[in-house]
Amino acid sequence: MPGEELDAVIGVDTHRDTHTAALVDMVGRQLAVLVITADAAGYAHLLAWMAEHVPSGRVLWAIEGTRSHGAGLCRALAAAGAQITEVDRPTRRSRRAGKSDPIDALLAARAALAASNVRQPRADGDREAARLLLAERDRLVRHRTAVLNQMRDLVLTAPEELRERLRDRSIAGLIAACSSLRSRASDDIETRVRVQSLRRLARRVRALTDDAKTVETDLKALTATNVAHLLAEPGIGPIVAAQLWVSWSHPGRIRSEAAFAALAGTSPLPASSGQVTRFRLNRGGDRHLNRALHQVMITRLSCHSPTREYVLRRISDGKTPREAQRCIKRYLARRIWRLLEHGTPTRTAA
Repeated sequence: MPGEELDAVIGVDTHRDTHTAALVDMVGRQLAVLVITADAAGYAHLLAWMAEHVPSGRVLWAIEGTRSHGAGLCRALAAAGAQITEVDRPTRRSRRAGKSDPIDALLAARAALAASNVRQPRADGDREAARLLLAERDRLVRHRTAVLNQMRDLVLTAPEELRERLRDRSIAGLIAACSSLRSRASDDIETRVRVQSLRRLARRVRALTDDAKTVETDLKALTATNVAHLLAEPGIGPIVAAQLWVSWSHPGRIRSEAAFAALAGTSPLPASSGQVTRFRLNRGGDRHLNRALHQVMITRLSCHSPTREYVLRRISDGKTPREAQRCIKRYLARRIWRLLEHGTPTRTAA
């Protein structure tokens, strides 16, 4: 960390109603602690407190939860021109000496001092709008799937006559058939309730589908404006492009393509011991980003000739099909980082 450019570090432990800040010098000694309210008045008080203790203003702010409880504080500090780094929650090992808000704030400041680089928070604006749309679409799709499963359960246990009318239908056919169901005077109470439930569920599925389509239209507009060069890549559509953009955020945040691969969980981790040299699968990182890369790989394997040829070449070199697919995901991480960071890809073999 560039210690010669700073005079102090302020660690902040963020919560819904209050934030606790700990001021430390460049060797990690605690100088002061402050508790503020999580609102505009509290942020102004914190900035005044910082100016009182560090008149030069050369401070690094180490904030926990920059995209949750600390989002408002990050916006206020960014507007004031502050330098911000994102820190993770303290580990259980670091909390063996106890836990409190001042202790967590002190640990955040010392974690920033020990870090080798400044981790910039993710950007707001269009990127945050895309993240909100992705989160909403994910909830809508999950809810729609749950409602469809509920409809199938009701059909499975329905009386034989109703079951024969609804079984073995496609999703669209099932929704249309359930929407047109009507109760008859001769039906018993169980059948009438089942029919009414199926009609309500069909209406809910249609509403969720319409909402998901609206969200996807908004995502298409955002990605076409901000990351149109990603959409030109084989296997990348608006939803995947939005996830890649949201995870990457903005130029300079992720320092290298290797760091991006580690974030995506596509960088093999060394697992060697003694005379055995091997690597294991990386199961960490941003799993949404990893899933997006996996979807790109699956699409390319089905319709992109250079990718299929690359897999065959790697298999002929002794790789298993799964290992060859992992190589593709690592290549995709490299290429997509270059596209996002520089806008123009470097031509590569695969």
